[in-house]
Amino acid sequence: MKDSLITLAGDALASFRDLLPIVLVIGVFQIFVIKGSATALLPLLGGGLLVVIGLAFFIFGLRLALFPIGEGLAHSLAKKGSVFWLIVFAFVLGFGTTIAEPALIAVATEAAEVEAQANAIESSVEAKEGYALGLRLTVALAVGVALVVGVFRILANWSLPIMIIGGYTLIVLVTSMAPEEIIGIAYDSGGVTTSTVTVPLVTALGIGLASSLRGRNPMMDGFGLIALAAMTPILFVLLYGIALQWI
Repeated sequence: MKDSLITLAGDALASFRDLLPIVLVIGVFQIFVIKGSATALLPLLGGGLLVVIGLAFFIFGLRLALFPIGEGLAHSLAKKGSVFWLIVFAFVLGFGTTIAEPALIAVATEAAEVEAQANAIESSVEAKEGYALGLRLTVALAVGVALVVGVFRILANWSLPIMIIGGYTLIVLVTSMAPEEIIGIAYDSGGVTTSTVTVPLVTALGIGLASSLRGRNPMMDGFGLIALAAMTPILFVLLYGIALQWI
């Protein structure tokens, strides 16, 4: 218990140190550039304190549970030689973490509102909710597929640079055929998948799998899943936009 409290305090101190430069920059602009009141910084300080507390518990939780669970499951499945269940686990992990990603929910909701204002979809609540849900499911499916491909890459020792170059080449080609209103949303969708929920578990999966396979280097082979998880949603959302044109 004592060691856990010491670790939590260390995480809080590290979070405060990381957040402090941001608070100082905003404070300097508020007082000396915008010439605003110093009292306006009070909400910033209060919010910053809450962020520090949240980050501390978040980082502590990652170290306590998420990283060990992801690595442990990948290691156990690999040791059993169960490629099928390893693939299933990778897909479900990618799909489940992405569909619950707060950043994706926010982007999908905003995208639905903008599409309704542009008369691309109906302005009814049902239409906007349906569009947002479709976008979330598309991105979640993309990340699930990306992790399956990433697991095959680690197992078969495929070249990550070739996969990334080929993937983005395909994205550029599909972009030229996609409707203009979906392109920005598609490229932003790749970024929202690399957020607080998805990244820790995906990273743990890659490292755990690479660590358990003979001849694989966790540093060389364990990373790269995030790159695939950020790339495939762009392609899938572009295809989603093309499909909507034909519906």
